[in-house]
Amino acid sequence: MKTRKLGSLVVSELGHGCMSISANYGPPADRNQGIQVLRTAHEKGVTFFDTAEVYGPYTNEELVGEALAPIRDQVVIATKFGFNLEGPPGLNSRPEHIQKVVEGSLKRLKTDRIDLYYQHRVDPHVPIEDVAGAVKDLIAQGKVLHFGLSEASARTLRRAHAVQPVTAVQTEYSFMERDVETNGVLAACEELGIGFVPWGPVGMGFLTGKLGASTRFDPKADLRSGFTRFTPENLAANAPIVEALRSVAAKKGATPAQVALAWLLSRKPWIVPIPGTRNPMHLEENLGARHVQLTAAELRELETAFSKLTVHGGRMNPMQMDLVDSTR
Repeated sequence: MKTRKLGSLVVSELGHGCMSISANYGPPADRNQGIQVLRTAHEKGVTFFDTAEVYGPYTNEELVGEALAPIRDQVVIATKFGFNLEGPPGLNSRPEHIQKVVEGSLKRLKTDRIDLYYQHRVDPHVPIEDVAGAVKDLIAQGKVLHFGLSEASARTLRRAHAVQPVTAVQTEYSFMERDVETNGVLAACEELGIGFVPWGPVGMGFLTGKLGASTRFDPKADLRSGFTRFTPENLAANAPIVEALRSVAAKKGATPAQVALAWLLSRKPWIVPIPGTRNPMHLEENLGARHVQLTAAELRELETAFSKLTVHGGRMNPMQMDLVDSTR
């Protein structure tokens, strides 16, 4: 496994998104299975693991803490703050709240420091300079090593970076979801020397080619059930996107998911995708993407195909999109 740099933080070129083991894409996996998948990922070279207090809530951090405790000094753990989990639902990035919730995350993760601490969503009621200042204090205390932002605009990123250098930005980015290429976020990362961590790098499962118009999502346990991109009609309408990946995959002896991940890895050397799974076979498939080297001709073929297609449906539901910081 090669490494990449997010700012000054060195991580494996593919990380592991831990959320889906515990929440949001169906009922929680068996705990022992989840722990085994994370340890297997590390055995195969993954050193970068991503979680958040809101996943569960709390249960995913506990799982990650237990899974990685024996190898804590060999891995980089990223987690997130920013939701009000013990009061009225909503965002809360007030400095006193950050100071409080970091203690809970440290305890659940069974660690004395968080390698990368993201603001999960930008809180419009708290100046980003105050948030950056609060994390800067945690870094001075040794409880946090690096500062990150999730779903932040380029403008917010610049303001935060001026107070406390930002190591990484995390936003949805995939072969089919490319907002960050046009809204200034990737450009700001490149300019400021900040790493970028795509979540949903295989389109929340769609780009694997294993979902179709007949796929049904549990409305009680799977967030995708409320996303317009995952209606039967749009799953069918977006099928040509998977076919574009499948066409190149067939020549490479690869899968659509592997081509989607290889495509992201080819974009910039400071991009580190975090595909997530609870399934050992899917883990093997995801990690195989690092052996798929796309040629310039293959990349052009993918871009030509995509340029003729329309992506049907929004990436999240309206309530969740309201939490995305979209100011330019």
